[in-house]
Amino acid sequence: MRAVRLIKMVLLLQSRPSMTAAELARELEVSERTVTRDAQALSEAGVPVYADRGRAGGYRLVGGYRTRLTGLHRGEAEALFLSGVPGALREMGLEDAASAARLKVSAALLPSLRDASRTAAQRFHLDAPNWFKEPRTPALLPAVADAVWDDRRITARYRRGEDEVVRELEPYGLVLKAGVWYLCARVAGGASFRVYRIDRFTAVAAGEERFEREPEFDLPGFWEERAEQFARSILRARVVVRLSPDGVRALPYALDPVLAREALAGAGAADGEGWVRVELPVESEEVAHAQLASLGPEVEVLEPVGLRERFAADAARLARLYGRTGGA
Repeated sequence: MRAVRLIKMVLLLQSRPSMTAAELARELEVSERTVTRDAQALSEAGVPVYADRGRAGGYRLVGGYRTRLTGLHRGEAEALFLSGVPGALREMGLEDAASAARLKVSAALLPSLRDASRTAAQRFHLDAPNWFKEPRTPALLPAVADAVWDDRRITARYRRGEDEVVRELEPYGLVLKAGVWYLCARVAGGASFRVYRIDRFTAVAAGEERFEREPEFDLPGFWEERAEQFARSILRARVVVRLSPDGVRALPYALDPVLAREALAGAGAADGEGWVRVELPVESEEVAHAQLASLGPEVEVLEPVGLRERFAADAARLARLYGRTGGA
């Protein structure tokens, strides 16, 4: 719509000393000829747009002109608070709203502060996904995000094991954890909140009915508590190990740091060689094998016997491998 484009052009010129036709065309996604026509239309409407001729020329506003069209819409203001997470904005379909919000804020700032967004971007960037994992955006994320912003109930079909279940949910909040999107929601009519992986949703339909959000609901606090509960709930096995001083220092890098520190705090006194006996909570023997293997000779597994035998077999294979003459 041309009216929206003209407003955006004024805001762009208000936020910078001057802009070339090429720069405006790129920002507005139009041709330079359209920029010329729009500038003329603004001038005829009383907006003092001045065109500097020549190679270094461009467009600028004359006489400290300020537009009052800088008020943020609610959606733009909400998106602005997420503007430091550009990937998340893009995946939720909020990139355009955030761009408009940043432009309005920039236009309202004093000239000396208008480069704040650029300087901040030069100093901070959030890269949420894990290393060596290709992030995949759930196809239904934008629909879920719309319902979250609008406090609308959704009917969701999601995979639970081999089955599919349908639930009417009150979507309270979204969490991006290590590249995976989660929905914190309450089943309609229920009292407790649950967490759903959005990539397991197979269908989402938002209704017209809005739910009344509990004002006391604290998304960061809820997620922190639920994440800790989940981390501890999967620790169904125990292993007993001896750790060298180097193994003690490396343990928080092999296991969850909080659990590692708790386990070390309950360890007994070091023996004559400086080794300590530690009991560790683990998800399973299989997972413990993978985690503790990274400690190499700085750990000795004492219990369970099956895991100790597995490490003994690993050690024997390594001895045979490295005992070969010349690596042949």
